[in-house]
Order: sequence, then C-alpha cells, then structure tokens
Amino acid sequence: MHFSERRNTTRWVIILISFLIITLILWNTYTFFQIFKNEERLKMKLFADAQITIVNADENTDVELPLQIFSNNTSIPVVLMLYDNVVSSKNVPDEILNDKKQLKAFLKNLSSENEPITFEYAPGKYQHLYYGNSALLNKLKYYPIALLLIVFLFVALIYNFYKSTKMATQNKLWAGMAKETAHQIGTPLSSLIGWIEILKTEDIDSSITSEIEKDITRLQTITDRFSKIGSVPVLETHDIVTETLNAFKYLQSRFSKQVAFSYHTPQDPIMVQINPILYSWTIENLVKNAIDAMKGKGSLELQIEQDVNHVKINVKDSGTGIPKKQFKTVFETGFTTKKRGWGLGLSLTKRIVEEYHSGKIKVLHSEIGKGTTFQIQLNKKMQ
Repeated sequence: MHFSERRNTTRWVIILISFLIITLILWNTYTFFQIFKNEERLKMKLFADAQITIVNADENTDVELPLQIFSNNTSIPVVLMLYDNVVSSKNVPDEILNDKKQLKAFLKNLSSENEPITFEYAPGKYQHLYYGNSALLNKLKYYPIALLLIVFLFVALIYNFYKSTKMATQNKLWAGMAKETAHQIGTPLSSLIGWIEILKTEDIDSSITSEIEKDITRLQTITDRFSKIGSVPVLETHDIVTETLNAFKYLQSRFSKQVAFSYHTPQDPIMVQINPILYSWTIENLVKNAIDAMKGKGSLELQIEQDVNHVKINVKDSGTGIPKKQFKTVFETGFTTKKRGWGLGLSLTKRIVEEYHSGKIKVLHSEIGKGTTFQIQLNKKMQ
C-alpha cells in the first residue's frame, strides 16, 4: 500500500517538474521573441531616420551611413509610403508592389504584425514606414507551437506505452487466473467422474446418471477452455455448421421456453480451421449476451451465410439494442451495462475470433428497442 502511494507521489512529482520545465521554455521563448521584436523596431526607427537624412541631404551631407543602413536590411520586409504611393521598398516582391489590391492587403498584414512608424521628413510632411517580422522572428513565433506538438506526441507515446504495458500485465493476470481456475476445477472433477462410475453400479435410474454425465462433460469443456487462455490454440478443420449448431442447441435446451430459438443454416458442410472448444465459447457468449439483452424473453435467431472466401455467423436478438457510438466499445474489457457483470464476455469473444482464428467480429446492426445482430466472419478452408 505504501509502495503504491509512494510510486503515485513520484509520478506526480515528475509530471509537475516536466510541466515547470515546459513552462520555463515557453516563457523564455516568449521573452526572446519580445527582445528580438523590440530590436527590429529600433532598426526600423534607424531606417526612418536614414530616410529623413537622405530626403533632406545636400551636397555637403554624408549619406554613406544611411545608405549602409538600407543595404544591411536583408530580411525585414519594408514599404515606405507617402499617401497612397510607394516611395521605396525592401524585401518585397515586385508583383505585390505593382498590384494595388495586393499591396493594400500586404500593408494591412504588415500593420497587424507591427504598428507602422510615422515620421516627419519635412515640416508638415509625413511618410509612413510599414514593416513585417523577419524570417527569424517568424520561426521563433512558431517555435512554441512546435514544442507543444513535440510534448504532446511524447506524452501520447508515454501514455500508449503505459496503456500497452498495463494491458499486457492484465492479460497475463487473467491468463494466470484462468489456468489456476482450470487446475482447481480439475481435482473435484476427477472425483466426480469416479463417483458417477460408482453410481452406475447402483440401482439408480440411468437418466439421472446420464444428466450428471452431461454436466460433468460440460465442466470438462469449461476447464479445457480456461486452460487454453493465454496459449496458442491448435486449429483443426471442422464443419462450422455442425459446430455452431451443437453449441446453439445445447444452450437452447438449457434456457427458458420464453426465448424462441430459430436458425437458418446451409445444408452442406462448410469447412473452417477452428478450435472447437474455444469456438463454441464464442457462440455461447453471444447467445448469453443476447438473452441478457432480452431479459430472458424474446426471439433469438442464428444465421450462417457464406461467400467465396468467408463464412459469416449472425446472432440476432430482439433485445434493447445498442447505441451506434457503442458498437466498438462493447468489445472493450470491462464494458458492461449489467449491474452484475465483469465486462469480459464480448472482450474474450473478440480475442478468440480475431487473435486465435484470424477472423472478425462486429455489431452488424442494432436498433434501440428492436434488437441487435452480431456477426462473426471466418476464413473458409480452401480446397
């Protein structure tokens, strides 16, 4: 308990320190941006002073320094305007300067980046200096966004790793529990088999021992299923129609007559590579899930269809239905709408179908208040 609390505290400390480091980086970036922006504005004020010097120059004026200021600007876009006319420009494409509509939009964009500098070059005469951000300043402006994106991707990577590790640990735990359950059931099951042999020698109605044997066989099947969890099952070629109907009819005989069972299947065998023990489990899970959705009363239909390469098994009920947004979440571990449910049935079914049998399972159709159809799709055994 203390170890778990200490680990959670350490995790939050690391998260807090990481957040502080990111905040400091972003703040420093913002500070650098403002410093560079102020420096560029000072350069533009020097540019304006140089323009005043050139405009008012005579034969005795030294214009070497102002001209040098103009020529040294190689990155900042500048447009000097007198009323609606361009006096001079720097680092601006000619197609913009020659098109009044483009020029107007360009000046508006420059004004949004930096406030224009208005200066008096002669008594009562003013020019307006429009300038934008340099390429370096623009890169620095988008740097925080790039940093946040990298941080987001890094967090997503950590979260995905953590989630995958947690799921792998959970899978190992469930597999271990399943195998241990199978082992624990095996001991009393062996004893029951011995007792049934003794009962057969007694003067007891054979129908009683026959029913007990069926339940023992059922327990052996359940034990076999649990023992296969976490292991790679052996797939064998079987008639999917026969295997499906065997599981379906077994459940039909065990449930209330208030559930109307029906099925529509091909007459000819359809050969598929399956593990019969695990496959029958998927059918039972779907049937039990359907009966729960109908609250033990309604109609349940099994359909088997096929095309050239696949066989499709549909289990259709007349239950409460599933909202479309939950079509995928119903297969997640822990998802359940029942008060007494672990949310393992459909998750386990999906794993058996997709991981062990290379098939697909999905909610084919559902309508609230009218019912749901689940579909399993498996690859046919090619001749």
